Amino acid sequence: MDLDALLSHFFETDDPTTLTEAEFALAVERVKIAFGVEREQGRRFALWTLLDALDEAPLPAEAFAKEPALKAAAEDYLKAAFRMERFGDGE
Repeated sequence: MDLDALLSHFFETDDPTTLTEAEFALAVERVKIAFGVEREQGRRFALWTLLDALDEAPLPAEAFAKEPALKAAAEDYLKAAFRMERFGDGE
């Protein structure tokens, strides 16, 4: 899934910073609903990573309770994101 396409689809804009607080909250709710009903694993993981970027993602154990491979991938993603945040890009 393409991030620009996700933003355009769920936020109805290429720049979510232009949205009001209510519009932004509604868009996040649309992403949550889509994540909840999506069955294709790749799309489901992409929606979860978007929710994580928005600080709205459920924990991997909750999000992927019946999908051990996706749970492990989500945990790896969070570990990598933490390392990037902690250590940055070396600057």
